[in-house]
Amino acid sequence: MTAAFTFPGQGSQAVGMGKALAEAFPAARAVFDEVDAALGEKLTVIMWDGPAETLQLTENAQPALMAVSLAALRVLESEAGFSVGRDAAFVAGHSLGEYSALAAAGSLSVSDTARLLRTRGLAMQRAVPVGVGAMAALLGLDYEAAVAVAEQAAQGQVCQAANDNGGGQVVVSGDKAAVERALDIAKAKGAKHAMLLPVSAPFHCRLMQPAADAMADALAGVAIRPPASPLVSNVLAAPIVDPEEIRRRLIEQVTGTVRWRESVAYMASHGVTRFFEIGAGKVLSGLVKRIADGAVGISVGGPNDIASAKQALAAAQTA
Repeated sequence: MTAAFTFPGQGSQAVGMGKALAEAFPAARAVFDEVDAALGEKLTVIMWDGPAETLQLTENAQPALMAVSLAALRVLESEAGFSVGRDAAFVAGHSLGEYSALAAAGSLSVSDTARLLRTRGLAMQRAVPVGVGAMAALLGLDYEAAVAVAEQAAQGQVCQAANDNGGGQVVVSGDKAAVERALDIAKAKGAKHAMLLPVSAPFHCRLMQPAADAMADALAGVAIRPPASPLVSNVLAAPIVDPEEIRRRLIEQVTGTVRWRESVAYMASHGVTRFFEIGAGKVLSGLVKRIADGAVGISVGGPNDIASAKQALAAAQTA
């Protein structure tokens, strides 16, 4: 198999996402109905009608993005003949997308995933008071240089590499003052650009430990099954299939670095040439081109993407 199924993270959300899928395909509508029922509210109203400020709240954006990913996957299964177990050498997701990947691979139920992501979003927001933490993107530095910047900027506070996205894009996270110091240090070390990100909390750093504790409690009561295809873990950049290890790595992921560059490189080194980005946006497809020479990213987020995805899958099956 030369295909991997990947799932986007926070930042890809937009008002209206998934609506066309729901209107065109009963399989997609069923996913949205299941998520609404699991949360006991009409998340779809926020997704499709806004306002954007409400959708962007972490506790809404996370289950909403998962819902779009799973709706798109169900359409690919029903209309294009996709099968995760048969067609995907690996599944992977960026941060919250890891939960989408596990639901796609049958490791978590859609309902459990929606509730877990609502808990995760709330816990991540509550872990650090607004204004105390920050995140910044450092562009034009490799990962090792960005880690050195974060270490120099910490000065007794928290400043860590949160996302290694690839293509010279690393995000640092931590105490606001330390992250602001990192901007100046990065520019002095040759970063092409360094900027604060419009986020409400410092994700994927040690300040998120209260959220990791909350997820440990939440995940303890959820059934996790072996995935139909191996999950390339954010914190390991390597595949895992054991349910208890999946549970453990999901907890570590809250405070750990999203090793996306290494994850994509791992999959490419094991024969993957086509990366299907299933869900909202095209962020991961853009990153694939920067990380893996010759690899193709195929974005599947709406009805118009289904036919081209089917063709790409056929090419992957015969490669």
